[in-house]
Amino acid sequence: MEGSIFHQFKTRKYELLLFVLIQHLFVGIFLSDLNFYTRIIWPINMLLLGLGSIFIFTGKHSWRHWFRNLHFIVVLLLPIGIPFFKEVTWYFTFLNINYVIFFAFLFLELLRFLLRPGYINSDIISASACGYFLLIEISTFLLQTFEYYNPNSFKGIDSSSPASIFIDLVYFCSITFTSIGFGDITPATHITKLITAFIGIAGQFYTVVLVGILISKFSSKNN
Repeated sequence: MEGSIFHQFKTRKYELLLFVLIQHLFVGIFLSDLNFYTRIIWPINMLLLGLGSIFIFTGKHSWRHWFRNLHFIVVLLLPIGIPFFKEVTWYFTFLNINYVIFFAFLFLELLRFLLRPGYINSDIISASACGYFLLIEISTFLLQTFEYYNPNSFKGIDSSSPASIFIDLVYFCSITFTSIGFGDITPATHITKLITAFIGIAGQFYTVVLVGILISKFSSKNN
């Protein structure tokens, strides 16, 4: 029975990762207590993200696999320390940098899978969506690094708690990737302006390349 459950999770690993990414980014829709979000939900989310990403690396024993396992332990422990170090600026900088590395590592692994030639199936579609949400995760934590370093990096962000900053930047990065740009949150320094511009370009580039990959795989399958 346990082997069957493990096999099901492994078979559906991209759908599982997609689910945990979406709930990590957007679970705030269902929560009003941001302190509860920071103390309880965030550590649970990181645990779920770790479990959701485990199957992406199953059976791999390269240096990337071992680095990912060790780094995940660090990433999992970091949100637990937020209530104790919430007044320490360098702690949030360290946290955000590690999250950027963690999600970038996952994104590169997904790209390696997407670039394999020859077929298109539900895994390809789910992995493609995961790549999009991973770019939002990377961008959010990258911009958070600058927000904690310089609180004047953005205009319009609610900086009353770590959770409110995170949620506002998830929103900002999402509308930047989709080229909506409502203008209620704007970058206020030259660094965040340039990073935001790069994020927008990266999102468009990923979309264009992804469409090309999917068309290529679909044509290859038909041929």
